[in-house]
Amino acid sequence: MQISPAVEDYTKAIYALQERGDGCAVTTNALAERLGVTPASASAMVKKLAGMGLVSHVRYRGVQLTAKGSAIALEVIRHHRLLEAYLSESLGVPWDRVHDEAEVLEHVLSEELEELIADKLGNPTHDPHGDPIPTRDGLMPDEPTVSLQTLATGDCGRFVRISDADPEMLRYLAARGIAPGDGFEVIDKQPFDGPVFARFAGEVHVLGGTLARAMRVEL
Repeated sequence: MQISPAVEDYTKAIYALQERGDGCAVTTNALAERLGVTPASASAMVKKLAGMGLVSHVRYRGVQLTAKGSAIALEVIRHHRLLEAYLSESLGVPWDRVHDEAEVLEHVLSEELEELIADKLGNPTHDPHGDPIPTRDGLMPDEPTVSLQTLATGDCGRFVRISDADPEMLRYLAARGIAPGDGFEVIDKQPFDGPVFARFAGEVHVLGGTLARAMRVEL
């Protein structure tokens, strides 16, 4: 089966939306919003994916990836996150720039080069943003996390991952020396989606509600 970059992008987007929705079906509107296309374009591609056996329709709810569709999505995600790790660790590309580069290169990465990169990096398990890298046999590690915004004053834990979709957030954290793997303590939290005051390495940082929601942590 010939898999185009567009098909790879759609399966990857559906996978991400399913993960965010705890495995629920994905609506065409949600898919269109994520990919920045019109609902009509998304609907047409969904029909194509269904014809290829990559998605199945859930009546009145949307679509879900089939096993074949999930395998394609996980392979593309593996390419993307390995490339991000390589660009960051071997080439020194800042973590707020690796996403856009990997978005292009993920579609042309050969299996041979994928293996060379993985071996070169010592078979990493996470990308620079803390996202798990699918295994060679197409399995996504199960790593439950919670949003920093949900914690209460006095809670302690470890910052483990953040989306690579917003470079400004990544630059904000980098400027303050905050990265996945760092321990923290919630010092204060303002109501009504207000900022979270968290101590990292002895220094208290003010993290806005939007940023705190995006930061995934382990208690």
